[in-house]
Amino acid sequence: MRRNLRTPTLLPLVLVLCGACAVGIPLHPGQQQVRDRYTAYAGPPIPSFTWLGRYDGWEPLGKDELVIFTTPNDAYLLKIWPPCDMRFVINDIGLSSTGRTVTAHLDSVITNSPSTGRWRCPIDEIRKIDYQRMRADLRTQPPTPLPAPPPPQAH
Repeated sequence: MRRNLRTPTLLPLVLVLCGACAVGIPLHPGQQQVRDRYTAYAGPPIPSFTWLGRYDGWEPLGKDELVIFTTPNDAYLLKIWPPCDMRFVINDIGLSSTGRTVTAHLDSVITNSPSTGRWRCPIDEIRKIDYQRMRADLRTQPPTPLPAPPPPQAH
C-alpha cells in the first residue's frame, strides 16, 4: 500500500516493542509479491536523482528497502543501511539532499517515530523504477489473488 505523506500512520506499540526481535522475520507472501513487482521494473543502480524538495508518497518493501514517489509517474527503489528498519516506520520520512540531488552513499532517508525518535538511514543504492510501464502492465493483466492466510493454529 502506497503511503501518503500528508496522513500520519500510527503503529501499535506492540509492533514497536517487537521490532528488535523482527530481524529474521520474512515478508508475508503478499509483501514479497509487491517487492518482486517493483524489483522487476527497477533499472540498474544509479548514483543519484533530482529531488525538488517534495514527493508524493512512499512504500516500505522490507527491512532495508523502500520506494519513494517523487512525482505521480516517477519512483525510485532505495536500499538503506542498518540499523533502520522500514517495516516499522511510522509517521513520516524525509530525504537529505545536496543541491536538489539525492546521492547514494552521501544522503539519507530520515525517519521519524514517536516511539523511536529520528533516525538517519544512509542510502546504499538507488534504482529508477519504470513506474509508467509497471502501471500499464498491471492494467492489462487480470488481478492475481493473494495466497490464502495460513489456518489458525490450535492451542
